[in-house]
Amino acid sequence: MKKLFRFLKPYWFFALISPLMMMGEVFADLLQPKLMSGIVDKGLQNGDMGYVVRTGVIMLAIVLAGGFFGVFCAYSAATAAQGFGRDLRIHIYRRVMSLSIEQTDDFTTGSLVTRMTNDIAMVVEFVEMLLRMCVRAPMFLIGGAAMMLTLDLSFGAVLLCAMPVLLLMVVVILMRATPLYAVLQKKLDKVNSVVQENVAGARVVKAYGQEEYEIRRFGGVNRELRQTNFRVLRLMALFGPVMTLVMNFAVIAIIYIGGFQVSIENAGMSTGSVMAAITYVTQILFSIMMVSMVFQSVSRAMASASRISEIMEAEPVITGGKETEGRGDLAAEFCGVSFRYPGTQGEPVLKDINLKIRKGEMLAIIGATGCGKTSLVNLLPRFYDVTEGTVYIDGVDVREYDLAALRKNIGYVMQKSELFSDTVANNIRWGNPEADDDEVTEAAQTAQAAGFIEGFSERYDTFIAEKGASLSGGQKQRISIARAMLRKPELLILDDSTSALDLVTEGKLQRALKEKLSGTTIIMIAQRIASVRQADRIAVLEEGTILHCGTHEELLESSPTYRDIYDSQMRSGAYMEGGAAHE
Repeated sequence: MKKLFRFLKPYWFFALISPLMMMGEVFADLLQPKLMSGIVDKGLQNGDMGYVVRTGVIMLAIVLAGGFFGVFCAYSAATAAQGFGRDLRIHIYRRVMSLSIEQTDDFTTGSLVTRMTNDIAMVVEFVEMLLRMCVRAPMFLIGGAAMMLTLDLSFGAVLLCAMPVLLLMVVVILMRATPLYAVLQKKLDKVNSVVQENVAGARVVKAYGQEEYEIRRFGGVNRELRQTNFRVLRLMALFGPVMTLVMNFAVIAIIYIGGFQVSIENAGMSTGSVMAAITYVTQILFSIMMVSMVFQSVSRAMASASRISEIMEAEPVITGGKETEGRGDLAAEFCGVSFRYPGTQGEPVLKDINLKIRKGEMLAIIGATGCGKTSLVNLLPRFYDVTEGTVYIDGVDVREYDLAALRKNIGYVMQKSELFSDTVANNIRWGNPEADDDEVTEAAQTAQAAGFIEGFSERYDTFIAEKGASLSGGQKQRISIARAMLRKPELLILDDSTSALDLVTEGKLQRALKEKLSGTTIIMIAQRIASVRQADRIAVLEEGTILHCGTHEELLESSPTYRDIYDSQMRSGAYMEGGAAHE
């Protein structure tokens, strides 16, 4: 929690003034019973209406002053707490963006969403309560007890009996409730994860008619959340009845003690003092109630702060070096590279990869599903680091590059096209935020996307639904390719990014890429030989190892694996269609 309080420093003035204003409000509240006692004893009983009016005016002025202090306290506390929350969210979001892919996978999307929303909200709520209740409750407790004892020391016996009961209740309940808050947040993680999965995969759920199954799955995690929340609330619900019971017994005791002494002549007790004592004991016991609320907030905030701190303390596994420019003759090179995903055991995904990629050439990678094609290209922008060996880009070890400088010169079109809730133009402009409209249009034309984009009613200003839900698979792929091309990268990676295109459109795209990106090195992953036959070289990957590398004609002669793929696709007619498409 201490690490989080540094985000409160920019708002130190509001954080300081809020407790001071609260002191003024509490002081005004503590004066009221004393003044009311004077009205009853000196004004009403003696028939002195002038005293009643004068004291009433003073009470009104104190109420107005207390109201001013209270409003200013609430404003300053809210300003400090919300500013604290905003800065903390920005910092945590930046940290999440700096984490490597393996770390975000470990946290899970649902958990990260919960930590950045609900957990931070709990901490912000605690900060605001800290600036108000942590002053109000102790002042009412101490000040009320002092004012009460000035009326009559015998009232202290009531406090000595009532306060231990309430304090014991607070300690016992909070000891049992505190561990549940951490469990509660984890249950909320699960709910968010299920919702996120089902919203993202809504089409799959509907296609397979699994709505009822997913509703039951959500119902299960939602029920667990409710049960945990219910256990916490059931414990907290004990505060109200016990508080009311103790307070009523305390009021009865004060009336009894006060009434008994009022009946004794010259005992020094008056009706006004009894009334004031009742008000003070109510304020004191309510202050204990407020203390319990503060401790409850502390318990929940501590659980949330611990989860937030896990993100703050998570240092990025992949950090950049200092190199910003390459100095080699090759575009990329894999030297003795082996790789397995973090936290896994068994055979590595890639084994002893040795591959040189010349500048300006088009290298295709082909192989069976799961043979490691995507894993191989993921090593170039350092989404993961190699287990053994070295990956070079432009003659420099990728681990020595500054990450921004490394990725600035790489265009990556992934298997799954990721688009954002924005216009078509802005999605393409992700590749280069400074690009003008003509450059955006040119990139779309090269990617064979201009035709369908210009068919939209608002053309490039058409708003794309979340994750590109309003577009077909082929349309999303072409916009993603246009985005990468707008970057004008030195190295373009196409990871099976034409799988949703027909062979005719794919042929046009490849010809446009060679024409517009003649000096760019292109690495293309594909399943169809028709997609890769025009490449300068084709690498055949099998079980994480490069078996052969050469041109289409060379591989037909020397690679049984490539020939098997060719024969199987030729029998299905895919190759012949592809050949026609590329002629």
